[in-house]
Amino acid sequence: MQAILDWITAERVWLFVGLLGQVLFAARFVVQWWASERARRSVIPLMFWYFSVGGGVILLAYSLYKMDPVFIVGQGLGLVVYLRNLYLILVEHSAAGEENPAPPKAES
Repeated sequence: MQAILDWITAERVWLFVGLLGQVLFAARFVVQWWASERARRSVIPLMFWYFSVGGGVILLAYSLYKMDPVFIVGQGLGLVVYLRNLYLILVEHSAAGEENPAPPKAES
């Protein structure tokens, strides 16, 4: 047990955090691809933006830990775009009287 605790260092925890953020960020493309295949046209589902925000926040935290200004600016500005898109989508659905935005339906 002590060997495991000795192996878990702050650097390794942050490495795991960075990898987790990257996995979430990459998953958005899988979600988008899957939704497009189902709809048989190019679509960007709501989950794409949630994965973008989740991955972006985690990667921003990791970049702050690493003190990487290029990575910080990239993730910080990206988060503004992702959050703005989510806001616009939710406002549009709210104005239409929808509680939960539904994913696009596949065309027959």
